[in-house]
Amino acid sequence: MDTNNNMDDPAMPAGLRDGDIATARHVVAASLLAWMLDACDFFIVLFTLDDVARSFHVSLESVLLAPTLTLLTRPVGAFVCGRAADRYGRKPVMITTIMVYSLIEVLSAFAPTLATFLCLRALFGIALGGEWGVGTSLIMESVPASWRGMASGILQAGYPAGYLLASLAFLLLPVMGWRGLFVLGGGALFSALYIWARVPESPQWLARQRSGATNTAAQAGLWPFIRGNFALCVFAVTLMAAFNFMSHGSQDLYPKVFLGLERRLPHPTITLIVVLYNIAAIIGGMAFGILSQRIGRQYSIALAAVLTLPLLALWTLPHSAVWLTVGAVCIQFCIQGAWGVVPAYLSELSPPSVRATFPGLAYQCGNLIAASNALLQTGIASFLGTGLAPALMFTVGGGALVVLVLTLLNARRHRAAMQGTSCPS
Repeated sequence: MDTNNNMDDPAMPAGLRDGDIATARHVVAASLLAWMLDACDFFIVLFTLDDVARSFHVSLESVLLAPTLTLLTRPVGAFVCGRAADRYGRKPVMITTIMVYSLIEVLSAFAPTLATFLCLRALFGIALGGEWGVGTSLIMESVPASWRGMASGILQAGYPAGYLLASLAFLLLPVMGWRGLFVLGGGALFSALYIWARVPESPQWLARQRSGATNTAAQAGLWPFIRGNFALCVFAVTLMAAFNFMSHGSQDLYPKVFLGLERRLPHPTITLIVVLYNIAAIIGGMAFGILSQRIGRQYSIALAAVLTLPLLALWTLPHSAVWLTVGAVCIQFCIQGAWGVVPAYLSELSPPSVRATFPGLAYQCGNLIAASNALLQTGIASFLGTGLAPALMFTVGGGALVVLVLTLLNARRHRAAMQGTSCPS
């Protein structure tokens, strides 16, 4: 693949392509911090669902609406925040998004009723859905071309890092209570201050604004782009649905339901496994992101996906805690390794006029499709009557196969484009 596909905007001054190293480092650090803290705030809810239910004197099923509503509103945030960033700039929208989700996290701690809490979590989903796409466009347009693979891996490592941070913060629950953890989550506001002080606007967006291309694109809107690139949009959403079935399929039910209820591992052992596989996920995202700079985005994703397949049995079939740990660490290294390439891959597929909107919206629409993962896995397990292991292998393996096929097909399309035939992107 041409790793610079669609990214070197003609409106961008050539002198900026090498980038300012110090500034690029601040952009990478800020984007990682913002996505990590955003993910941490989301996982804090998942870890405290039963505590929230007891506080409001309702059933756990009622509180489960909170993460569901967050998932449902994420595409709204991707669209609204992405369009705003394409029109008004990446930096102000990203700062605003972080401030909003930090405020909502604190307000959630003081919610007097379950209805108020659920409304706040729905609003949180808008901010959560918006932050990733805007951050991706800012980082991919601000770092040197030779950094994009590494920066992509670092940015996406923020998600498992947020999961890990939430796991560690959960240890403070006996001292702070669930409301205290939500107040602590509001500390993400400091990442907005860091961006305001040290991160400049995207040089590509500024160049497009000076040329008048930004205003023209804003007036044209997203829908003309979708109509003119329908196949690309379907491809991206389908690919991201498969990606999300891989990640959610390997995470949502695995710790508490599979390891806890089916394999009957003690809580400290489960916690250790979760910490270890999140560390592996962080390393995998960065490793495959860097690799994508050498062998191409599609081939790096395809390699991670194909390596996932033989690990499925090791990840689910053993009863030994040691082998389950080995399987979980290896499979998360590969799954999140594939994810580490996604920010750069989607950004390079996207035309400059919708670069803050297209990647985030494709990601969140795919995530919305994969929101059925837990129900699908429990349904398969109930139908087969064999426990969760086959269901976990089916959903994660199926997602990996779809990712593998689609990325290789797209690699052929890029080769054709490089040979002079037309390419829809």
